[in-house]
Amino acid sequence: MNQIPQNQITVRFAETGDANTIADFNIAMAWETERIRLDPSVVLRGVEAIFESPKYGFYVVAIIEERIVGCLMITYEWSDWRNGVQWWLQSLYVDSEYRRRGVFNRLYAFVKKQALNKKYVTGIRLYVDKSNQKAMTTYKSLGMQPTNYLIYETSVQNT
Repeated sequence: MNQIPQNQITVRFAETGDANTIADFNIAMAWETERIRLDPSVVLRGVEAIFESPKYGFYVVAIIEERIVGCLMITYEWSDWRNGVQWWLQSLYVDSEYRRRGVFNRLYAFVKKQALNKKYVTGIRLYVDKSNQKAMTTYKSLGMQPTNYLIYETSVQNT
């Protein structure tokens, strides 16, 4: 696949009208990466919650020829060690037709520029499946480094 010229990829903050596409991308990502079928109405409400309550985070979208071809979400984590906010890069998805063609690079460059312009942001983090070598190679090529941390979780279902 050929790289798409960077000037043909527009990156911007997502808007409420992008919610359906972002939700569709999240559903596709869950299936592709974990073979999990998500409830579309729950996912859409989750995406809309970010727009309704920006305290949770924000979305960024990549557009080529007026079509959204990729997105990611930033959420916030307060770090008392750094007296600042870590941005967590989540819900990253690039349409399969546009993968490995520079879309994520543009999304990441946009996010990094935003972070550098905010004095309270102390870093950008993400998690990646330990078997996803392609993704890790991409992240390293952008200057990101693996950490010594593993992620543990407990799911809590609130009704």
